[in-house]
Amino acid sequence: MAFDISSLLPNDLPAYAALILVIISAFTSALTAAFGLGGGAMLIAIMTLFMPAAIVVPVHGAVQLGSNGGRAILQRKYIQWQFALWFITGSAIGALFGGSIAAKLPDNIFKLFIGLFLLYVIWLPKPNIGVRGGITTIFAGIFTAFMGMITGISGPLVISFLRNLKERRQIIATHAMLMSAQNIFKIIMFILFGFVFSDYFFLILTMVLAGFIGTYFGTIMLDKMSEKFFRIAIRWIITIIAFNLLYRSILF
Repeated sequence: MAFDISSLLPNDLPAYAALILVIISAFTSALTAAFGLGGGAMLIAIMTLFMPAAIVVPVHGAVQLGSNGGRAILQRKYIQWQFALWFITGSAIGALFGGSIAAKLPDNIFKLFIGLFLLYVIWLPKPNIGVRGGITTIFAGIFTAFMGMITGISGPLVISFLRNLKERRQIIATHAMLMSAQNIFKIIMFILFGFVFSDYFFLILTMVLAGFIGTYFGTIMLDKMSEKFFRIAIRWIITIIAFNLLYRSILF
């Protein structure tokens, strides 16, 4: 008897949709690796086309943990722990508060918040705050983790607090560590509030593996393409999806 791969997927997700998400995971990881674009924002935007927003946020967090965790491990010697530990402490608090709210949000409100935040990430300037003292850093962790629980996206905000670090490798490594921590807290909170990750284990695993493939091999193809074209194209793709989310949040 032939093996049915759909048996490994949640009942409400068709096999073709899962395949598209796996391919998109590889593509967005390649974009991030090659151009520093908001691959995570694009991924969550496309995921909302196939899954309820209240499911997208925890699943996206688990997928991003694989991507950011791998990057943090590979570049661990550049992590600025004197900053990261304060930020992670705040992130734990922010995830707790954000999780308690996210668990009660109806799907249309999730769509509304994600859509609005995607527009902010794509079109508006980010705060140029930079590294400060321990108390400020804790509050930065609280705020960004809270937003990550509600919208699924906190990376652009997190990196805005790292602009005063000495070099690019420190920024990339520390950002990967901070996002890994926030993704771990996100997963823990959603489990505590009843989300069943086991139903999406196969999807998450294949998307993480595809992300690794995209990171390592996608840049070979993308290096031959125009960065300007991709930046413009991705901005408008995410914008269209964001407005689609807003439209669906009002109608449904």
